[in-house]
Amino acid sequence: MSRKGNCLDNAPMESFFGHFKDEIDATTCKTVAELRWEIGNYMEYYNSTRYQWGLKKMTPEQYRGDLLAA
Repeated sequence: MSRKGNCLDNAPMESFFGHFKDEIDATTCKTVAELRWEIGNYMEYYNSTRYQWGLKKMTPEQYRGDLLAA
């Protein structure tokens, strides 16, 4: 929850949900199980295979491994 007058507290989550809404088509899911599967797949993609400019063009997992190796 953002503190009063500090909109930057929620910026990472707002960014995530913005990407999530753009990349997931929930209207094609017919059951809750299918929706959960889609969300799980997107979370795996978001955390494991999506390259980010702010992380030296690495995935979050690669960046974490790079930091731990140093």
